[in-house]
Amino acid sequence: MKRSAKAYMAIDQYGKTEHLGWTKYPRQALMDKCYSKHAQRMFQDGKDGKTYHTGYIISGRWFNLYEVVPVRKEI
Repeated sequence: MKRSAKAYMAIDQYGKTEHLGWTKYPRQALMDKCYSKHAQRMFQDGKDGKTYHTGYIISGRWFNLYEVVPVRKEI
């Protein structure tokens, strides 16, 4: 499986954003921003009864991870 770089951002439980930029490894980029070497996966229960990986817990901060997609509309 080949990974290509995508743009990511993370928002913690206090609403503070961390822009991770274009990266293939958002977990590593987020750990670098927080000056940490460890991260735990964060999960959330969905309405359909399934469990989803939604982000990471790093140094007591809970980050929801988002992929940033540019808006392009054909006219």
